[in-house]
Amino acid sequence: MTKFRDNAAASRFELETPDGLIIADYRDLGAVRSITHVETPATARGKGHAGRLMDAIVAHARAGGPRLRASCSYAVAYFERTPDALDVLG
Repeated sequence: MTKFRDNAAASRFELETPDGLIIADYRDLGAVRSITHVETPATARGKGHAGRLMDAIVAHARAGGPRLRASCSYAVAYFERTPDALDVLG
């Protein structure tokens, strides 16, 4: 089972998985939330968790969260391969 949350106190999105905690650090720049770093523990890599975290972040933005900016290489690559998510970029 996975659990997604916006941990505002730590300025990061989190996805709890059976394989560990997947995180996406962010920085708020006015009305835009810049994703600055996505990290998956070594033991959880290659299982699609970071992509699921990004999917949840996009859903969060669509549900009224701030617009997003991709500022790390993983987030940039995610939006390049997921063109239907481009509507949340600001």
